[in-house]
Amino acid sequence: MTEEFEFYYDNGQLGLKGNYKNNKKEGTWVRYHDNGQLSSKGNWKNGKPEGTWVHYYSNGQLKAKGNIKSGEPEGTWVDYHDNGQLLEKGNYTNGKREGTWVNYNRDGSKNFHWSGVYRNGKR
Repeated sequence: MTEEFEFYYDNGQLGLKGNYKNNKKEGTWVRYHDNGQLSSKGNWKNGKPEGTWVHYYSNGQLKAKGNIKSGEPEGTWVDYHDNGQLLEKGNYTNGKREGTWVNYNRDGSKNFHWSGVYRNGKR
């Protein structure tokens, strides 16, 4: 049995919309900020996040984008500052950071302190 779920903020704005199937999240779920801007969008499969997920700041600027497999981050993830500048970029393998991750300051310059090479989630 599939049931639609919706949550609304006190101001009347839609906050969350998705479906449950057999009491587990299923299909596309969309979350909104209380100002009506899209907050996140992604798919659920048998109660776990799956596929491409995108997240946004309340100003509408892209915050993060990446893939999830069996509930864990997988492949390339990219995060942005709220001004649109790249924050960091790297890859996940089996839910853990793997390989080179590059981090950037709000002005676009490289942040060497947080950048590095990861193996099995450790730098």
